[in-house]
This record gives sequence, C-alpha cells and structure tokens, in this order.
Amino acid sequence: MQTNQLSYFPILMQFLLAVGFVVGTIIVSSFLGPKRRSQHKDINFECGIESVGNARIPFSVKYFLVAILFVLFDVEVIFLYPWAINFKELGMEGMIKMVIFMLLLLVGFFYIVKKKALEWE
Repeated sequence: MQTNQLSYFPILMQFLLAVGFVVGTIIVSSFLGPKRRSQHKDINFECGIESVGNARIPFSVKYFLVAILFVLFDVEVIFLYPWAINFKELGMEGMIKMVIFMLLLLVGFFYIVKKKALEWE
C-alpha cells in the first residue's frame, strides 16, 4: 500500500483544530473574563493558608527521586497488562521476553535499593 501526502491531511486538520481551539479559548476568555484587580486580590493564596516568607526554600532532592522512581516503575507495570492479555498468543517467545524484561526491572530495583535511594534520613 502506497502512502502519499494527502493521506496525512486528516492528521494535519486534527492538529490545526486542536491548536486553534486552545488558542481561541485563551483569547476569548481573556476578553470575556473579569478584570477586577486589587491589592488584596493579587496576593498569593495557597490552600487557605496565608503565605509567610520566601517560597524559594530549598528542600531535599530525595522527594523528586522517589517521585521519578515511582513513575518509572509505575509505567513499567503498565507493560505487564497487554502481555497478560495476550499471554496465550505470544507463546514461549513472549514468556522469554517478559522474563528478560522483569529481570531488567529487578536489576534496576536492586540497584536502587543498594544505593539507598528510597531511604529517608
């Protein structure tokens, strides 16, 4: 089957429609939205607690590390679902590939545990 540039036209149209909708919504909301400004209204407000001090307080990188590791292992678990659904169709080859995948995950997990990345001080 040959593809030409005309077959990409629906994708281009969908992209342009999405971008146009976002830009149009931002422009229309800036014209229609209220424009009341006051010193009391423009102060920072977070969860009902008044802001005190500087917001640029440094905190531990461990928080980001744990968050990234959670996302990493959470995304890896997503790959298990299609494999489990197609287990019979994939046969022994699929099983071997999944065992290799899980072994690589375990190697990464044991590396993280060895480096004590999940331990808080």
